[in-house]
Amino acid sequence: MEVKRGYKQTEVGAIPEDWGIVSLSALLRQGPTNGWSGRSTSDTTGTPTLSLAATTSGRLVLNGETVKYLENRIPSRSDLFLAPGDILVQRSNTAELVGTTAVFDGPPGVFVYPDLMMRLRFKLPVTGQWFWRYANSASGRSYFRSIAAGSAGSMPKISGAKLRDMPVPLPARGEQEGIGEALSDADGLIDSLEQLLTKKRQLKQGTMQALLTGKKRLPGFETKPGYKQTEAGVIPEDWEVATLDAVCSMKSGEGITSPSIDRFSKYPCYGGNGLRGFTTRFTHNGRYALIGRVGALCGNVLSVEGMFFASEHAIVVTASPRTDSRWLTFVLGEMRLNKYSESSAQPVLSVSKLLRLEVALPSTKAEQEAIAAVLSDMNAETAALEMELAKARGLKQGMMQELLTGRIRLPCTHPTP
Repeated sequence: MEVKRGYKQTEVGAIPEDWGIVSLSALLRQGPTNGWSGRSTSDTTGTPTLSLAATTSGRLVLNGETVKYLENRIPSRSDLFLAPGDILVQRSNTAELVGTTAVFDGPPGVFVYPDLMMRLRFKLPVTGQWFWRYANSASGRSYFRSIAAGSAGSMPKISGAKLRDMPVPLPARGEQEGIGEALSDADGLIDSLEQLLTKKRQLKQGTMQALLTGKKRLPGFETKPGYKQTEAGVIPEDWEVATLDAVCSMKSGEGITSPSIDRFSKYPCYGGNGLRGFTTRFTHNGRYALIGRVGALCGNVLSVEGMFFASEHAIVVTASPRTDSRWLTFVLGEMRLNKYSESSAQPVLSVSKLLRLEVALPSTKAEQEAIAAVLSDMNAETAALEMELAKARGLKQGMMQELLTGRIRLPCTHPTP
């Protein structure tokens, strides 16, 4: 394979001539060292230990879902306690996640780590950061998949010996630092977008709950001030309570087999979990709410507009003339319909049971439409931000792969030919 000028071919691919290839073991002062998995308890006086979920994103996440507590207290002098800068590699997980690597940046001497992780301590902190980035790049992930061993259907595992032999491309320390700073800037943008998206989602959820229950009224729609107690809770005086069969009709979709779904066909096919594919015919044309009827996402609510086919795993909801379809979709989504599923081998929703449920109803369709418009705008803002975040993540991942293999060189970090 021809290698362009200034590069050389190595076991990790083409890298710059002035970079080296080093076995991971040569960079370490300690490790890989497996953690310890003891029995956990709900008692928070036990020693806190990380779960796999704490590092599955490739970054350390410490919260109530990612930290467990051990039944026994680990002695304070134990080597199991993590220190800032420790690198944690998941030695066992699914084929897609095994080898996921994160930097521990929590407080020293507080957390221990489980047997499903290996800890690395590097001679140089900057090289530890470099390895963390490289391990989570496409090249690093490919190496982990190649050395992971396990039987079919099991969680593949990486041995410490094979991890120590991992070839790592290594530029000079100054270039490592420069690349790290560039990727940290990209991380900063992603972090800010994630925080903004979290705030947007919280604002949307709060606004949705307030508008759909009448706790907050839009200007011009309050015809009778005050609130009243009803079977559906406290609602505005000028609202009413109605069963779903008074505001809509529901019908399960038609049966369809997998061979009749073709991604090259014209009409989208919706099932219980959303879009399944495309078909050559449609059963509905207009604006509807769809409810997942069967399976893991039973009760999932989706707004659909246009021409589409609905399979038997979806319930098609048609709003009555007095009801706005978009408003109804938001209401159904907030009702957590999966809790009304029938008990069976897998959850199934009954149309007749759903139609007996009660909802709080603005007395005019105009108010419903106004509420739906506000919430739809908020949905659009959130969706746009989600797309921006996905784009930033994709750009960062591509940039990381290019920088960590030397395909892109930062200014003033490489010799002049």
